[in-house]
Amino acid sequence: MKGLIQRVKHAKVEVGSESVGAIDHGILLLLGVEATDTPETADKLLHKVLHYRIFSDDQGKMNLNVQQAGGGLLVVSQFTLVADTAKGLRPSFSRGATPQQAEALYEYFLSQARVRLPEELPVAGGQFAADMQVSLCNDGPVTFLLEV
Repeated sequence: MKGLIQRVKHAKVEVGSESVGAIDHGILLLLGVEATDTPETADKLLHKVLHYRIFSDDQGKMNLNVQQAGGGLLVVSQFTLVADTAKGLRPSFSRGATPQQAEALYEYFLSQARVRLPEELPVAGGQFAADMQVSLCNDGPVTFLLEV
């Protein structure tokens, strides 16, 4: 499982012209699910996302996690993250989970995020397998690829 996290001032995801998920300051997570991933893998990545220290403290150092910074979490499924790009000029998606497995783990990840984050911190998601438009204001810019 791979997660591309971006520290954002705001982010939203739309399907067509309808907003399906949005947050103000926090983390936009693009989530890629591989064929070997399990709920345990999702739990490990979620722990890392929620505790990764990418927000500035009073001294301007990245010492705070999203919870300590009072930020939200927007999770968008993105199967292209798990592409094998080592050879040739066309990505291979053989490492990716089946659509059914990926959707189940994506929904599991979202539900666990809602359980683990305090109620006052928003958790939003995209629409699985939809043609989505994601807009964001990357704060920093700060972007990390997390793998478990």
